[in-house]
Amino acid sequence: MNKKFAQVIIDNKSSSTDKPYTYLIDSDLVELVEEGMRVLVPFGLGNRVVKGIVIKIEENYFGSHKLKKIIDVIDDKPLISKDLIDLSIWMSEKYLSPYIDAFKAVLPPGDFKEVKTNILLEEVHDDIYNTLDTLEKSVVTIIHNNKGKIELGELKEQMNNRLTNKIIRQLESKGILTTSMEIQTSIEPKYEKYVYLKNRFNSREELNQKIGKRSYKQLEIAEFLFDKGEIPLKELMMEVNSSISTIKSMEKKGLIQIVNREIFRSPIKEDISPYKKHELTLEQRNCFDTIMDHINRNQSSKFLIHGVTGSGKTEIYLQLVEEMINKGKESIVLVPEISLTPQTVQRFVGRFGDRVAVLHSKLSYGERFDQWRKIREGKVKIAVGARSAVFAPFSNLGLIVIDEEHESTYKSSMNPKYDTLQVAEKRCDQFGSTLVIASATPSVESYYRSIKGEYKLLNLNKRIMNRELPFVKIIDMREELNSGNKSIFSKELYEAIEENLKDNKQTILFLNRRGHSTFVSCRQCGYVVKCNKCSISMTYHLKENRLKCHYCGLAISPPNICPVCKSKYIKYFGIGTEKVEEFTKRLFPNAVVKRMDLDTTSKKGSYESILNNMKEEKIDILIGTQMVAKGLDFKNVTLVGIIAADTSLNLPDFRSPERTFQLITQVAGRAGRGDFEGKVIVQTYNPEHYSIQLAQEYNYLAFYNKEVLIRKEFNYPPFTNIISIIIYGEDVKRVIIKSKEFYKILINNLKQINLIDFVDNIIGPFPAPLERIKNNYRYQIIIKCKNEYLDKLKTAIEWVFIYNRYKVDVTGIKFNIDINPNSIL
Repeated sequence: MNKKFAQVIIDNKSSSTDKPYTYLIDSDLVELVEEGMRVLVPFGLGNRVVKGIVIKIEENYFGSHKLKKIIDVIDDKPLISKDLIDLSIWMSEKYLSPYIDAFKAVLPPGDFKEVKTNILLEEVHDDIYNTLDTLEKSVVTIIHNNKGKIELGELKEQMNNRLTNKIIRQLESKGILTTSMEIQTSIEPKYEKYVYLKNRFNSREELNQKIGKRSYKQLEIAEFLFDKGEIPLKELMMEVNSSISTIKSMEKKGLIQIVNREIFRSPIKEDISPYKKHELTLEQRNCFDTIMDHINRNQSSKFLIHGVTGSGKTEIYLQLVEEMINKGKESIVLVPEISLTPQTVQRFVGRFGDRVAVLHSKLSYGERFDQWRKIREGKVKIAVGARSAVFAPFSNLGLIVIDEEHESTYKSSMNPKYDTLQVAEKRCDQFGSTLVIASATPSVESYYRSIKGEYKLLNLNKRIMNRELPFVKIIDMREELNSGNKSIFSKELYEAIEENLKDNKQTILFLNRRGHSTFVSCRQCGYVVKCNKCSISMTYHLKENRLKCHYCGLAISPPNICPVCKSKYIKYFGIGTEKVEEFTKRLFPNAVVKRMDLDTTSKKGSYESILNNMKEEKIDILIGTQMVAKGLDFKNVTLVGIIAADTSLNLPDFRSPERTFQLITQVAGRAGRGDFEGKVIVQTYNPEHYSIQLAQEYNYLAFYNKEVLIRKEFNYPPFTNIISIIIYGEDVKRVIIKSKEFYKILINNLKQINLIDFVDNIIGPFPAPLERIKNNYRYQIIIKCKNEYLDKLKTAIEWVFIYNRYKVDVTGIKFNIDINPNSIL
């Protein structure tokens, strides 16, 4: 008997069921079940029917359990390919993520259980229909009676036959059926009626004979369709000025066919103007030729482009993608912020038209699913998007580009807590593809790897047209204070903005804090209003007159009197982008001032609106958080003001100096990108810090050499891995007790597997820097680990914390495990 065995992942969050289950594939399903398909299986003691996804099919089973059988196949074709299945399993192991979470990253957007397969009937001529067997004719009749379209599950019910999938495949191979996927959302798929001539007419004379010379309108419609072919019904009625009744009567006579065609929802605007190809500079050409030389020699390679801001990295990406298209291969282009996506999309769509798809979290589920499906069905060659676009389901991937590779947004904070760069490397290894990462300020880890030869380093030292990098002036705000200036702006920044406005030039002001005031405090007793669910101060938002927690979202009305000492001396301290906006408008009443942060860009299309207005020079001063720091290209921006360069520097994190250097350099790079010189004014209370001093000189190499020595001295990445384990729950005493209990178990486990010397590298458990978030008290264990011990350590952590092999009572306790987190806060 022909039997096979399937490993199936069940959609279940419990760690005890987080593993593949083996099911028997009966002989009548053997030809139908494929890896990547969804199946119905009996699960648990009650054998309840659940949906799962097949991740592996094997010829043999050597276990001792009596196997349950797969009940039925849900899909006509696999939802995901073998390479994406392998990638998911790799992510699950590498990032200690539940299987189902790793698979959800690569499955269609939305709930994979709600994906449906539609069967669509094509035109069937009598001579073909007569060759079909009884079951095939039954399927065709059912779909025909259902207006030419039916959902696969519904068809199976009406057929009451397990061979339905097999029959569909037979009819697909004969060109009678096609299948398409949709996802069950509140937004139904969009369909439009199309019209075409049912029979193939050789000449207009043949048309006239069939219709008759007196049916003038029908003749006009038929002749129009003879020339045009298939056309939307609405368009036909407008073009020939016809009523629906005339067209319907033609359909009844069998002259024309009216069919529903699905219209893809697209987030890409139709009015994008062409983006012409630029001739590469000598530096760009050298960079491009080096990469193409490796590609043409079929060498799987990884490149780091270290190019100053404005050096033309995007044009290199565009020309590399063009070469990929010429080779019949696909490309993924990643940007760190959704705010950058519209600008990047405009360039790629302007160059490559409808061969581009867009993937990011601001799209609706319907848009995201349609874009995903266009990629999967081979309708596009390029995917542009933020982090999750790295999973674009291409089948012949040739290139992945990661722009601004240093950005922290490339690390996921949700399971699987993947590093986009590592995932991209894995995908390139799977396909033998090329990886290009680029930045004006590469991460210390990436530059270290280029020094070691893991990446080929390519340099772009000059801006396009040999434009100068903006002049950077550092202002010591302590001196401003001593001279009596207590305002947000130093004297020099105020005068520079005023001059810029007179010259009709644009200004960007940067502050990496949103809101109006960063905290509200009582001047009499020192009380600070904190979130009652999190251990952080609340931020005041003037427009809504609310205090908000930027961690859990709680919003409350600000107090008029102190809840502790009952005094009325409540004062608003610190500044955020909202306060800078208010202050700027007051100082420059005739200027058009706009703000770009999380609060102003939460609505769909808000990014594009602000960026377009900035591009069209309708905004004089743009105030923003780190959204404005990355990759934006406005030709008329000649002044950038950094309101407080110390914001990132004062965080208790080993990456603080690096983040500060990167932010200043990146924000500075937004100035002077057109025909006019740029100027940058950096306000700081810590002007002597090396990250600020070296950012003023754009001296990345000096910064890297100093920073890498400090990292080596204190055993930080890239010389080690850091694993953060957060133990959290609502009962603080229980969290403390369980933290200590799990710490002891981990130590004992490490001793048993001969990692006793390793114990000195474990710090904690101690209260996390943010001790309480969303009513959960948080204790942290931090572990430093060399590469050679990482797999052993992960196994121990999995054993102790995830599988809880020592049967610790974990009621009310949860764990958050992150390998090489962006921040240890």
